[in-house]
Amino acid sequence: MSSPGDILDLISRGDAGTRAELARVTGMARSTVAQRVDTLIAYGLVEEHETGASTGGRPPRVLRLATERNCVVGVDLGATHCRVALMDIGGRLLADREDPLRITEGPEPVLRHIDDRMHELLAQAGRPLAAVKAIGIGVPGPVEFATGRPVNPPIMPGWHEYPIPDYFTSRYDLEVLVDNDVNALALGEVRHGSTAADNLLFVKIGTGIGCGIIAGGRLHRGAQGAAGDIGHIRVPGADSAACRCGNTGCLEAVAGGAALAARLTQAGVPAADGRAVVDLVSSGDPMAVRLVREAGRDIGDVLAGLVNFFNPEAIVVGGVMAAAHEHLLAGVREVIYQRSLPLATHRLTVAPTEAGEAGGALGAGRLAIDHVLAPDNIDRALAAHAAGAAPAAR
Repeated sequence: MSSPGDILDLISRGDAGTRAELARVTGMARSTVAQRVDTLIAYGLVEEHETGASTGGRPPRVLRLATERNCVVGVDLGATHCRVALMDIGGRLLADREDPLRITEGPEPVLRHIDDRMHELLAQAGRPLAAVKAIGIGVPGPVEFATGRPVNPPIMPGWHEYPIPDYFTSRYDLEVLVDNDVNALALGEVRHGSTAADNLLFVKIGTGIGCGIIAGGRLHRGAQGAAGDIGHIRVPGADSAACRCGNTGCLEAVAGGAALAARLTQAGVPAADGRAVVDLVSSGDPMAVRLVREAGRDIGDVLAGLVNFFNPEAIVVGGVMAAAHEHLLAGVREVIYQRSLPLATHRLTVAPTEAGEAGGALGAGRLAIDHVLAPDNIDRALAAHAAGAAPAAR
């Protein structure tokens, strides 16, 4: 029999919008449906409105998520930026802001910045703090998803095993989920971009290189959350390229934005970072164009193996270097279609992201929404509320 969490799932996905439709879809008695729906309304997760079209007689009452009373915060942390987004639990963006912020400042200053921005966005949107049910955070390094702790993140000194969720849960009555930033980007792409694919690789090419994997419509993290760390796959013939992970010949040490900027600077073409490389490409600098196209080929060589292994429908490229997609993707496509099996590439698309700069924060917000609305989590919260162990939704 469908639980209240299952009923909420049907409502949130748009599969049923009235009590009668819920009874038809679930096969439950109307009295049972009424009990489940009334519980969700009392807990503040669902609202009922008389706006349905009438087929004769009284118009049906339409069920919707209580988006005014429930929201989440999505955070995209990069090496040098922080974007915070406030979303309702229906996925609508209410307010967002991006600021320059170096992850190397350490956990306390960075998390305090997120906390401050959250309060500012709530005030801007006219929502109370009590409406925030969860925070999703994407960070630029490996994360043990079950605990929300970064594990030996190369570009995040001072963050190793730092309990990020505790910073917020010790202050507020909410839940916190922490994931690798490229996983959040992959979620943002499939939920807020135009890519309708159940099997997708999202490749972030910025300071480093990483890959988010959508398999069968679900985010795939692997056993410990390390799936998709393609930036540290060895590139043949690149043993002289030292990587910040301690190895040599890693893909990001050869084709990442920081590596390209360093090579240009050494050749007498100053470039501070990946964004500067993109600017040089946009201005037509021949050396920058050549290096970016070569980087595309190196990345394509790694992705060709993944295409043969995983057989995705789409490869989406994001990150700061994606702004040079005309030259970067030319190199990527060249090698993928040359090295991958014809069946695997028959309908494969390789394209730049369409989720925009907010994709990471929106994906992190979706991570939080999916957690809040998960049927098992809803059922546990309702059981605790019924037992008097938790307050009603605020």
